Amino acid sequence: MRSQCRMLLLLRSYCRSQPHISNLPHPKVKSLRYISSSVQSCSATPYVPLYHSRTLRFFSSSELAMEPPKDSSDQNQIVVLTDMFSQTGMTDEKIKLELEANNIVVTHDLVLSALKNLQSAPAVARKFFRWISRNDNEEKKILSSKSYNLMLSVLVENGLVKEFWDMVSTMKKKKGYGVSKGTFVKALEKFEKGKLSDDVGKLKALYASGSTDNSIENLSSRVCRVIRQDVWGDSVEKRLRELNIEFTSELVSMVVENIGVEGNKGLIFFRWVEESGCFKHDKHTYSAMASVLASKDSSEKFWRVVDEMRNAGYEMDKGAYVKILERFVRKRMLKDAVDLYELAMGGATKPSLSDCTYLLKKIVVSKELDMDLFFRVVRISWENGHILTNSTFNAVLKSLTSVGRIEDCNKVLKAVKDDFQPNSTLQSRIAFQLSSSGKSEEADEFVGDMEASDHSLGCRTWSSLVEGYCLAGDMDKASTTYQKMVEKIGAPNTEYALELLVSSYCRKNRAVDAYKLVSRMVNGNQVHPWHSTYKILIGMLLAQGGFEEALDLLSLMKNQGYPPFLDPFVEFLSKSGSPDDAMTFTKAMTVKRFPSTPVFLKLFEAYFEAGRHSEAQDFLLKCPRYIRNHADVLNLFCSMNSAGAPAATSAFIDAQLTGLLLMHNMVVDQRPKCAFKDLTSTLPKK
Repeated sequence: MRSQCRMLLLLRSYCRSQPHISNLPHPKVKSLRYISSSVQSCSATPYVPLYHSRTLRFFSSSELAMEPPKDSSDQNQIVVLTDMFSQTGMTDEKIKLELEANNIVVTHDLVLSALKNLQSAPAVARKFFRWISRNDNEEKKILSSKSYNLMLSVLVENGLVKEFWDMVSTMKKKKGYGVSKGTFVKALEKFEKGKLSDDVGKLKALYASGSTDNSIENLSSRVCRVIRQDVWGDSVEKRLRELNIEFTSELVSMVVENIGVEGNKGLIFFRWVEESGCFKHDKHTYSAMASVLASKDSSEKFWRVVDEMRNAGYEMDKGAYVKILERFVRKRMLKDAVDLYELAMGGATKPSLSDCTYLLKKIVVSKELDMDLFFRVVRISWENGHILTNSTFNAVLKSLTSVGRIEDCNKVLKAVKDDFQPNSTLQSRIAFQLSSSGKSEEADEFVGDMEASDHSLGCRTWSSLVEGYCLAGDMDKASTTYQKMVEKIGAPNTEYALELLVSSYCRKNRAVDAYKLVSRMVNGNQVHPWHSTYKILIGMLLAQGGFEEALDLLSLMKNQGYPPFLDPFVEFLSKSGSPDDAMTFTKAMTVKRFPSTPVFLKLFEAYFEAGRHSEAQDFLLKCPRYIRNHADVLNLFCSMNSAGAPAATSAFIDAQLTGLLLMHNMVVDQRPKCAFKDLTSTLPKK
């Protein structure tokens, strides 16, 4: 089960590391036009695209790539480390670059966590441990007695006996570390189970020599036992001296961490060990003590120790800084967290920009938005060379949205206006969030602030405003915003926003209002709607009884060079239109007096399919002579006659056919004038 979870985490880490596809299309989204073009006919419920902010907004790859800073939890970092050291050909330089790319700082605690997770992956554990050994030094002190013992556990667990003994030798000769009791027990059990009698004897001899008693863990346990047994006083100090233990940085740090803040004994021991001359504190012991004191109840003591550390010329250990920062944030000690961030920024090893983003996100989701604290983080970051990016602000925006505080977005923007201006992608997101949340006043304020700072909004931002208002159901505001958009940036590139607006009107059964807007924009502002926009609106107008308005749109389409959209008209006329309506339609759809014969045939067929034979006959009587006498038309009516058409229709068709036969005979006899005269006399009077 553990291996399956690890594989899933590795897969997630890999997916997160992949770059997003760039150069996404312009607002004229192909998928939108494709969907719209699939409208086949008008019915009681014609097709209208259902816009949604997740599917049809046209944000670019730069916005898609604007994710919050990578998860900095130990588990995620272990996944990255496991993946990294599983690969072949990873040089020290490549490893360094990979760690920087994933914002990973290898600390003592991270090494311990990684080795615990690599118990069943000895090859990866060995590569990782060897790399740490090459890069560790007295300054970093990443590897400890506990680290070595965990590595021994990995080796013995996987039957690597020779390597086990090689590491025991290295620990004893080079580091002075011994084998811990837990590791000894585990190794003894494995050796006995594998019937390795020589190794069992060797291990027992090692234990008898006292090697295990000299492990840091064992020494720390002995010191802690003395401290906990009694109230601190001369007797405790005497017993500590009698232990004859050499206090090292690792040992002091471990004792402080194990004692904690119980009865102030950890801090008392920390003071005593230096005042007694047993040990001089370094950055690691100061950092360990600071980590223990990082709480609300011990905040004053924490900063006193930090000041002492700075006065001694030390900087806080990176691992301790990360742990303390997260603890301050978790306990809602945001001011202390910002103070710590400022302290770290003043050192030689500065935190990354992700720490700035992390703090800003936590500040904006706090119970009360402290803009002074927010601006202070921005100032600290800027003064130390970290410029606020659109990615950072996008993360802040998401945090504001998550707690329903999007209206504070303008406050945040004003706080950083001298150092940061959002790009068009971020402007679009802000505009959409404000308008879709019903914050029309804040949206207007945002537009005004952007224009006042000489950052005029582009078509994408205007379209996002329109889309947001449509999603919020505020059609009047959406319409007003669209008209303002046309005034500000001109008619070109506003087609997407217009289709959003038209579709939203149609979904609310306000197709006539949409028609008025389109007509006004086309005639007064030279807007050129997409073909799909016309098709959507025509279908809904016919469904809502707006035949005359739909005909007018047909005329606008014709003037703008689009082919006529016939299907919804044919269906509407065949089911509910009168013959006069049909004639009006045929004249409106073409620049000529009448359209071609196939259009009439399509209408006749639709009438017959709808069972409206008499209306088909009345329409035929109103048609021009070349349609009434056309052979395909007559054949269609004859087939309907044989299928049971009304008697009047049958008589009409018989007369037509008789006339055509007489005309044919007279033409053959070279009497065309007589043929025309006789043909007209055979036709029934209207």
